[in-house]
Amino acid sequence: MSRRAIIVVLDGVGIGAAPDASAYGDEGSNTLGNLARAVGGLSLPNLERAGLGRIAALDGVAAVESPLGAWGSMLPKSAGKDSTSGHWEICGLHVSRPFPTYPRGFPADVVAEFSRRTGRGVIGNVVGSGTEIIQRFGQEHERTGAWIVYTSADSVFQIAAHEGVVPLAELYQGCQSAREILVAPNDVSRVIARPFSGRVGHYTRTANRRDFALPPPGETLLDALASAGIPRQGVGKVDDLFAGRGISSEHTANNAAGVAAIHRKLKEMDGGLLLANLVDFDQAWGHRNDIAGFYQGLRAFDEELPGLDAALRQEDLLFITADHGNDPTTPSTDHARERVPLLALGRPVHPVSLGERSTFSDLGATVAEWLGISFRGRGQSFLSALLRS
Repeated sequence: MSRRAIIVVLDGVGIGAAPDASAYGDEGSNTLGNLARAVGGLSLPNLERAGLGRIAALDGVAAVESPLGAWGSMLPKSAGKDSTSGHWEICGLHVSRPFPTYPRGFPADVVAEFSRRTGRGVIGNVVGSGTEIIQRFGQEHERTGAWIVYTSADSVFQIAAHEGVVPLAELYQGCQSAREILVAPNDVSRVIARPFSGRVGHYTRTANRRDFALPPPGETLLDALASAGIPRQGVGKVDDLFAGRGISSEHTANNAAGVAAIHRKLKEMDGGLLLANLVDFDQAWGHRNDIAGFYQGLRAFDEELPGLDAALRQEDLLFITADHGNDPTTPSTDHARERVPLLALGRPVHPVSLGERSTFSDLGATVAEWLGISFRGRGQSFLSALLRS
């Protein structure tokens, strides 16, 4: 197997409200478009040359006449706007209902059972930002040893613990216990370990986050590739999003470490799929409405793009996309129901418009065809349009 496909998911980097955005309270969300206006125009010369400005009108990004790659956008078809459902949809699997959220905290019986199974008390059980939550409850946690449980507008059961109070192994086991408890109708998308360190007034989250997702309820591209004996490698939280099924992944502390890991994998891999998630756009900037940080993160990725393109072999396809939006310019700190960008680079790629795809699953179907398997999931391949004649 000499062919390789690389999918880089810029977590939360949407490019305009989906047609059904109003059903999710996301009218007007446009992560890249609104960000461009907020900063007085984007300077992203390498993404511009790749074709970003041909996908949508973005202040500062020209619609170049002859892009280096192919361009388009993809609409979400699955219910919800979560990283889990977004990645599952990319890999050919749709979900029919959104994962549950808890704007008033989790049910008392769920919290009580979690405490009973883990042998620790629970404080918090509120909605909030993780950085604020640890400052608010960190001292009580250190004094009592109780878990800090909280959620957000997303479908997540988050467990924060100081690494000096609760060993990481125990925190991860506690998350696994929560995952076993949180089944329908409380089947949240992810249980997230949120370890932190430091002292009162100066607590900071560490890089040892882990996500515990529901297992996919049907076959995905990763399953199909595994059955065919085709290698799969991951960077970032992708293995967690698929409950470890069909892929292993190198977890990274930030986007820069993620790009470095992509380069290492490209040197090691002889063929197959590399699926990478760069989470800072969502975790560090989108959820915190950090406009300046989000823009600087995009500029940093833009600077890395020529190096990624240069690392491609003759039989490589590189796709850059996203899993949902997370517009830092809106009052909400939630994910947004948005279309996502689709850029394709590589020696075989014909610079052509791929149009607006009706589902993220078209990407998975295209990768499947490129890697020589029959799986298409819920998508339709656009490989024939993509390849040079």
